[in-house]
Amino acid sequence: MRTSRWTALGVLATAMLMTVLDGSIVTVAMPAIQADLGFTPVGLSWVVNAYLIAFGALLLLSGRLGDLLGRKRMFLAGTAVFTAASLLAGIAGSPGLLIAARFLQGVGSAMASAVSLGILVTLFTEPRERAKAIAVFSFTGAAGASIGQVAGGLLTDALTWNWIFFINLPIGAAALLLALPALPADRPAQTRGGADVIGALLVTSGLTTGIYAVVKIEEYGAGSAHTLGLGALALALLAGFLVRQATAAQPLMPLRILRSRAVAGANLVQMLMVAALFSFQILVALHLQKVLGYGAAETGLAMLPAAAVIGAVSLGLSARLIARFGERNVLLTGLVLLVGVLGLLARVPVRASYAVDLLPVMLLAAGFGLALPALTSLAMSGAREEDAGLASGLFNTTQQIGMAVGVAVLSTLAAARTESLTAAGRPAAEALTGGYHLAFAVGAGLLVAAFAVAFALLRTPSKAAPQGPDSEQRRPQVALTA
Repeated sequence: MRTSRWTALGVLATAMLMTVLDGSIVTVAMPAIQADLGFTPVGLSWVVNAYLIAFGALLLLSGRLGDLLGRKRMFLAGTAVFTAASLLAGIAGSPGLLIAARFLQGVGSAMASAVSLGILVTLFTEPRERAKAIAVFSFTGAAGASIGQVAGGLLTDALTWNWIFFINLPIGAAALLLALPALPADRPAQTRGGADVIGALLVTSGLTTGIYAVVKIEEYGAGSAHTLGLGALALALLAGFLVRQATAAQPLMPLRILRSRAVAGANLVQMLMVAALFSFQILVALHLQKVLGYGAAETGLAMLPAAAVIGAVSLGLSARLIARFGERNVLLTGLVLLVGVLGLLARVPVRASYAVDLLPVMLLAAGFGLALPALTSLAMSGAREEDAGLASGLFNTTQQIGMAVGVAVLSTLAAARTESLTAAGRPAAEALTGGYHLAFAVGAGLLVAAFAVAFALLRTPSKAAPQGPDSEQRRPQVALTA
């Protein structure tokens, strides 16, 4: 049984890695895709947006359906859909077909990712083993984006852009073959009234509308009628969803899950942290290419130290530090290091030296290897077993919302600052660097806000162990009620 559980963790981590790689590997290949398929500049953005909208909008629904229909069943179906969609994307010969394939990839990713953490926390109930398992799972998400940029550059340069999608086929097939025997067969939740169809429609349409509005801010502007109108519609739909959940006999998202201080606080911290760290993951890559003149493969290699230290801390230290000092203290330490990352980047010179100006930043990224495992543990700590899929889907949903907001807000601020500096007669490299400086400074502010939320809302667990047969399992959890 022990070997089977760790094999199952390997399957879950592989599926997570495939999803994360797919999100970052595409960004490096975008120029090649545009040249080959004849995308317009506006149309090219939909290679990313189609995936992001489907993924972000369906996570919460997929998580709850996993609880109702079976998390293993949902994981297998999602991995199969993602793998088939990757084949379709690889053979796409037109913009429309590639965008449709990317949307289907997002659907499959949502189905598999939404239940992965739910499966993990039911497999690993002993605190130390659960901390190790979450550290491995978190590493795949934290370091996978950097690995994706390296792989994307190498595959695109050595072969063609099509191989960034074909690479998913053997990985997906292997994950499916291993998942069948390794993942436990779970018992679906008992429901007398069936799934909440109205709630599902409200939350899916609300998230779809909201994410669409956010990703189009750069094109239409934050104060445009398009953005404000769709934003208001999204808020109305999501408010209707919350009202529905408070009154439905069988709610899609029982609101009791938000009464957990750990769950609510961890998800809010994650939104702020992910929004801030978009500026590290994407804008640093743009700075390396547009200002310092790095190529695609060179950019990925330049960011490898960040992936290495994140992996070393996630896999080698985080579980032991959490066991000794608690999730809250480890999270706060990680956030302090990440503030240092963006604080240094906000002052990086135009003609930066990699060894002097950028390598220290990459090493401080170890803070992500501390923060994410601790945050994941907190976000899952307050969920009942029957709500594990929902808690997993909620955690992934807030991650995608944070990413969408970070993409829209920070890239818009950087572009506006660059435009104003260019109009003032500054050289192109200096204007670009000034735009990135503003985005990094705002990102640092978001991380300070995340630290404040974590400090205020998340509590150190009591040292007194609860009584009863499940006391060992519950002991490390953090303040489960508000």
